[in-house]
Amino acid sequence: MKKFISLFRSSCLVAVLSVGLISSARANEQQKLDQLLQEIWAYELSQFPSLARSKGQTPEAFFTDQSLAAKQARHQKFLAFAQQLEQVDAEALTNTAQISLLMQQYRLADYIDRFTFKEYLVPITSEYGFHASFSGIPDRTQINNQDDLVRYIAQLNAIPAQFTQQIDYMREGMSVGMVQPQIVLQGFEDSIKAMIVDEVEDSRFFAPITAINDWIKAAQKAQATEAVNKVNRAYQAFYDFMVNDYIPAAKTDISVKTWPQGEAFYNNRIKHFTTTDMTAEQIHALGLQEVARIRAEMQNIVDKLKFDGDINEFIEFLRSDPQFYASSADDLLKEAAYIAKKMDAELPKLFKKLPRTPYGVAPVPDSIAPKYTTGRYISPRTDKDAGYYWVNTYALDKRPLYALPALTLHEAVPGHHLQISLAAEMENLPEVRRSTYISAFGEGWGLYSEYLGVEVGIYDDPYDDFGRLSYEMWRACRLVVDTGMHMFGWSREKALNYMLENTALSAHNVQTEIDRYISWPAQALSYKIGEIKIKQLHSQAEQALGDNFDIRDFHDAVLAHGSVPLFVLEQNMLRFIEEQQNAIP
Repeated sequence: MKKFISLFRSSCLVAVLSVGLISSARANEQQKLDQLLQEIWAYELSQFPSLARSKGQTPEAFFTDQSLAAKQARHQKFLAFAQQLEQVDAEALTNTAQISLLMQQYRLADYIDRFTFKEYLVPITSEYGFHASFSGIPDRTQINNQDDLVRYIAQLNAIPAQFTQQIDYMREGMSVGMVQPQIVLQGFEDSIKAMIVDEVEDSRFFAPITAINDWIKAAQKAQATEAVNKVNRAYQAFYDFMVNDYIPAAKTDISVKTWPQGEAFYNNRIKHFTTTDMTAEQIHALGLQEVARIRAEMQNIVDKLKFDGDINEFIEFLRSDPQFYASSADDLLKEAAYIAKKMDAELPKLFKKLPRTPYGVAPVPDSIAPKYTTGRYISPRTDKDAGYYWVNTYALDKRPLYALPALTLHEAVPGHHLQISLAAEMENLPEVRRSTYISAFGEGWGLYSEYLGVEVGIYDDPYDDFGRLSYEMWRACRLVVDTGMHMFGWSREKALNYMLENTALSAHNVQTEIDRYISWPAQALSYKIGEIKIKQLHSQAEQALGDNFDIRDFHDAVLAHGSVPLFVLEQNMLRFIEEQQNAIP
């Protein structure tokens, strides 16, 4: 008996020691990962001043060093970090830590891939360019003292070098055939010209100087004037380059396949933006299937309204009848704000946890509005700012009111503002988890949010509901036209006609969107693929839990880990379903 007790005690001791060793190993791996994540984040903050400012820091540099040497150094550093992450034993980590590891690997892979494919040689899209990133500086600048003034002048003096570096990259892109298509750049130069002035006092960059005219010294005003002049000349040089060199030399085809390594780049972007292993062929087929399904639902609304004509005639009626359009920019903004507040009141029916960060409604800046998308969410730049739902008030006759509810739910709440703010407010998570945006998750959630308006009665008007379906159709068409243009030989005209035939978007919006897909390959694929996955998980949870299904718990669980790859989301939600089932009495 004593011998048995002795053996029992020995075996227990071995078991305790084994558990201790396992626990110690896990702690070591966790510590290794935590240190790496902190080191990587600190490096990113040191390299990207705008990121540092968004986190409440005041970096010494005003802008990211865009020199090739700096880019190469960052690339090597990111490669080294990626190799270090590979040495972390993922199986020894908790589920939360495993997600953090995957997120960091995803973020690094994007940095590495974009440099490898030399995406920096094309720093513009049809709707945006590096030059636009500087235009908001005066609005964010308040000069209260001499130190503020000196810093602002130094910031202005740093801008021209940024233009020079980017133009040099674009020239290199021209030499190797890595340029945007000519057709998508029509009117692009107008966004540059809007920043150029004849008199320095008329420059938006001079506005902060005008505001301190009562105390600025003559010598400092002269310095500020020359700094603004330098910025003005930088914009003029970029304008001249675009008009005289780049646009005339831009390519005539629209497919990214004709870039060096273009097909490989597109496939890489598919994987990045969808976080799946789907091929272009599979995505194209899925798009065709979704278009057919949604078109049938649209036909149901046309039938209920007893409209005398088919879907295409109904769409033309929607595009052309004045009753569906705001008469002023203020009217459009007020309607958007009303819908946003109406949805705010419904959020407790859909969520238990809501963000603290507020949001506002504002117009897209005039300088970029003509080529800009219909609406967009703008995250807070610092912890002192609100988020903003931007509404494009340019060309009011192309901004239908029946599409505004779906747009508002996507960009504001329960869409981007709610999801991004909740992620940013998460505590006890590494910054990579709170600050990384995965398009398939975020845009999938945005499109799913449009559907949630059905759950709470936002689309009580059949025209608004048709607008919602048109927006869903818009994202389904993206799967078809994006892959079609970049991989399957579709012309721009064929893509335009396909969108015009199947959505209620205005011709102006369709053209803007098609040019966006051409100039930003594969990004548009993320929306529908992400939404389909979230809807599948919603249905799966509802079927598994029956009467115990609570949509608020489901949504909180979807958003609980921030922006994650779709395969991680699926794992999380299967775990949620199992936990909910185990909790049923």
